Amino acid sequence: MINPMNIYYHFITITRHRHMVIRHCIKAGIPLQGLFHDLSKYSPREFVYGVKYYRGDRSPNEGERDDYGYSNAWMHHKGRNRHHFEYWTDYNHEVQKVAPVKMPLKYVVEMFCDRLAASKIYLGADYNDGAPYDYFDKGRHKRTIHQETSDFLEKLLIMLREKGEEKTFTYLRNYYFTHKDY
Repeated sequence: MINPMNIYYHFITITRHRHMVIRHCIKAGIPLQGLFHDLSKYSPREFVYGVKYYRGDRSPNEGERDDYGYSNAWMHHKGRNRHHFEYWTDYNHEVQKVAPVKMPLKYVVEMFCDRLAASKIYLGADYNDGAPYDYFDKGRHKRTIHQETSDFLEKLLIMLREKGEEKTFTYLRNYYFTHKDY
């Protein structure tokens, strides 16, 4: 049975996250991407599963995976949101299998903003500027991501950990406006 309060709590959680990503995207120089960030989470396909598996301390997708071995909501989400590295895979003729593709710069910037916001929302008072890197590093062995994309994201997360949010966003904004690639 679904707790009716989960509707409220899930809505508040995804909306707080989205608003934080919007603020981060503005700081990074990509405000329009922030405005469109994660709108699919409000679609019935994702929202219903989010409510059903809401706990508040982790992604509802994890609960759905525990029950079914995969997440319908995540499959829907990653196929519509280009700031997820999982979106960027395609058949590679050289290796004759699906392989990661290098992400465009603007989506890596949005991915950084998303990871920072997710760490702040899920960790709450326990958040520190090293937390997004720790999460990234913990999942390194199970991630299928283009190496250049991974290296650039890691560089940003290390910068955040060592120099703080303000300096990292200043660097990122300047980099984005002076480079087409990484």
